[in-house]
Amino acid sequence: MEQKVGLLNNSDEIEKKYIRTLQFIFIKASLDLFPNSVITIQHSVGKGIFGEIFKEKPLDEKDVEEIKKKMEDLIQRDLPINKIKVTKEEAIKIFKGYKMYDKVQLLEQVDLKEVNLYELEGRYDYFYGHIARKTSAIKAFDLIYYENGFILRRPNDYEKFTLSEFVEQRKITKIFRETENWLNILEVGTVASLNSKIDNGELANLVMISEALHEKKIAEIADKIQSRNEIKLVLIAGPSSSGKTTFANRLGIQLRVNGLIPVPISLDDYFVNRDQTPIDENGEYDFETIGSVDVELFNKHLSLILQGKEVEIPEFNFKKGEREWVGKKVKLPKNGVVIIEGIHGLNPILTSHIDEIYKFKIYISALTQLNLDNHNRITTTDVRKIRRIVRDSLSRGHGAEDTLKMWPKIKRGEEKNIFVYQEEADVMFNSTLVYELSVLKKYALKELDKIEKDSIVYEEAKRLKSFLGFFREVEKNIVPENSILREFIGGSIFYKY
Repeated sequence: MEQKVGLLNNSDEIEKKYIRTLQFIFIKASLDLFPNSVITIQHSVGKGIFGEIFKEKPLDEKDVEEIKKKMEDLIQRDLPINKIKVTKEEAIKIFKGYKMYDKVQLLEQVDLKEVNLYELEGRYDYFYGHIARKTSAIKAFDLIYYENGFILRRPNDYEKFTLSEFVEQRKITKIFRETENWLNILEVGTVASLNSKIDNGELANLVMISEALHEKKIAEIADKIQSRNEIKLVLIAGPSSSGKTTFANRLGIQLRVNGLIPVPISLDDYFVNRDQTPIDENGEYDFETIGSVDVELFNKHLSLILQGKEVEIPEFNFKKGEREWVGKKVKLPKNGVVIIEGIHGLNPILTSHIDEIYKFKIYISALTQLNLDNHNRITTTDVRKIRRIVRDSLSRGHGAEDTLKMWPKIKRGEEKNIFVYQEEADVMFNSTLVYELSVLKKYALKELDKIEKDSIVYEEAKRLKSFLGFFREVEKNIVPENSILREFIGGSIFYKY
């Protein structure tokens, strides 16, 4: 049940609803001040969202200050936000009146009879997910001018509503800009434009260019590694379902092209025995923390390997929950490079005994820039969540319900162990593919449809199903065997499933 202010008890849903409500108030305030402007909500940056406002006079700091004051006024007045069900034709008429043709095009493509709109003081908009019932649900926010656009900042928590100090994330911003350039090359910025490409028979070309952009970037990373003769250790880290393993394999191929020999070492083999695994606040094993890895043994072995010595390394038996010594030995050849892939790759503690000069650090994630429309971004989390649902059902026998139930724990682990170190990377790789959700759609919907109404994750499943409904469905046979997407849908040249 919803509370009076419209926020659910579930912390993940509270955050999503808070962000959507904040965005709607921002859009309302901006369009009140600049009626003919075009607002684009683009991507997350730390605890905020970056976007741009296109108008006759370029956006400046004074404009952003005015928008912030207008937002504060809307919030202070405790205005109602009304949810209104209209026909698709009525919604299209409203958005044509606003000259929001990105929304018009998307609505024209989908098979919907009715649409839920939200209304605030005569301004209508669509969001794929719930919004609070009153503007006063927003207890804290900030709005700052940043790189010709803005960052709409949200609280760190939704009890005390505290805002942390803004810290620039130059590297992650750069990779989002790179992805924006990729989408310009592909001429795809929204789901509507992607659907049009598919409808017009341009999918094969879109797939080939998307995959070629990935291969070019991987080759560039391999060239950077080769150009630094002292590099002997490549560390790859990223959140769940980023495609780390496929990326590591493809990078290994490009390193071989450059005359280097990749020597992969699995971090999993250095887990401490189960009886030594740290326990989290819920009394469960915490495999996400750095404490679950035998850092001392790992550093000792790594130091010896980098010195050119042959080392017997362990193999972790997951059934028994303990390390075993089965005669597995590693020796680094003269032109060899050790490849370590895992969530702790960028944590300085993991390789604390190794001099920085020998390391090359890579951060990988599915940092999507494709949006449903100008006001509805597709979150990195949603893309990874859908990837994980499909992969878990295919390779691990887990249903979508299990995956969604464990996601909050996965998210907490990522925020504590991964995101805090992303700016440590020498280079970032965006593993998203502009066409992937069209391929994943069929498999994700099959699993999401199995979730019953009485499940605690039913509303989240319903939201994801609604979101996927905007995409054209594409068969997986168009996906190359070495694609990162194959890590999730099966048929990869690097995997058995």
